[in-house]
Amino acid sequence: MKTNALLAAMMMILCMSCGDNQKEPAVENSNPPGKVTNVTVDNQPGQAEITYQLPSDPDLQYVKAVYKLNSGVIREVKASFYTNSMLLDGFGDTDIHDVEVFAVNRSGIASEPEIVRVKPLENPIWDVRRSLVVKDDFSGFNVSAENPAEHGVAIEIMMKNELGKWENLEGIETKLPTINQSKRGLDTLSYEISLTVRDRFLNYTDTLYTTVNPLYEVMLDKSKFKDMRLTGDAPIHLSTHPMSNMWNGVYAHTNSNRWLTNPSPDIYAPQVSTIDLGVPVSLSRITIFNWSYGTSTITGNRMMYGGEHLRYFEIWGMLGYPPNVASFDGWVKLGDFENIKPSGLPHGEETQEDFDVAVKGFDYTFPIEYATKVRYIRLKVIKTWSDTPPLTYGIAEIDVYGDTR
Repeated sequence: MKTNALLAAMMMILCMSCGDNQKEPAVENSNPPGKVTNVTVDNQPGQAEITYQLPSDPDLQYVKAVYKLNSGVIREVKASFYTNSMLLDGFGDTDIHDVEVFAVNRSGIASEPEIVRVKPLENPIWDVRRSLVVKDDFSGFNVSAENPAEHGVAIEIMMKNELGKWENLEGIETKLPTINQSKRGLDTLSYEISLTVRDRFLNYTDTLYTTVNPLYEVMLDKSKFKDMRLTGDAPIHLSTHPMSNMWNGVYAHTNSNRWLTNPSPDIYAPQVSTIDLGVPVSLSRITIFNWSYGTSTITGNRMMYGGEHLRYFEIWGMLGYPPNVASFDGWVKLGDFENIKPSGLPHGEETQEDFDVAVKGFDYTFPIEYATKVRYIRLKVIKTWSDTPPLTYGIAEIDVYGDTR
């Protein structure tokens, strides 16, 4: 028994030694490979793509490029010997930059550098900066800009506090071609703010300074909301999915106790639901929260753009007690709305930004030109994210804001 145990231990050590030896080059090669040749440069916004001819060396492992960024950081980019091109990114200006390009063998021995001169085009952060617009919004301000290159950018936002010192606010990080976000939670005072655009390589634009004056609004007391079922309104799916689930204060995206409808007799017709808000109000915005289900390209139970979730819908309002009829006579349209998936990816695919936006809730602002006092609203769902009937829809939670003065 002892002999067998000793033999097994020796075999294990031998196997481990063999495994370790396989990680090392079979033969050290101290001869540097030849240089890359016939290099061509394609200058692009904030970056440059180089294409080259590899040296005819059977021991070649990869090609690397070394250059300095505006921040002073030395950047190194590598490409395997299976390709003959690489992308050099991180440039913050349109100056000429010298790039050292090396061929490297399996022993880590580099060739003499091939000096390549690149002259990148203007960094995409400047497109964002030139198009940056800041407007007063309800309880805060709105930031909009265009990002045609769909480059990953961050808009850093600061605000002066009561002592006159600048403090950081939560910024905006996105790759979307159109940027449109509101920052809320501010009183109806005057605030000095600053905005700067940067990329992940710490290239910065100049700073936009402006003053904002948030518009007045309050969040309505949801304990006053009531189900106002009128003739022709969408039938409830189950007693466990009543309309009151939309204002039960449960915001977790895993919450399945949502308001959910059943198909109407005409499965192609829009579905309508009526809510008594409890008080007369000039509506400013409504936030709609979806629930998650299904799997996603990221992981787990996260799908927020599919099935019964709203995609196209209208909201109508009325101040006086509504007649119990299906007609919209006497109702005033307060807005047409679309739920937009930030990435634009097809069903079943999503980005982290898609998910984060959905968890925060979808904000829909009522056009000011439609502003009027109402107490009752009708939600008219034109289309959900499901492309096939029967048309049913669901909502996990709503927050409603406006001026009740």
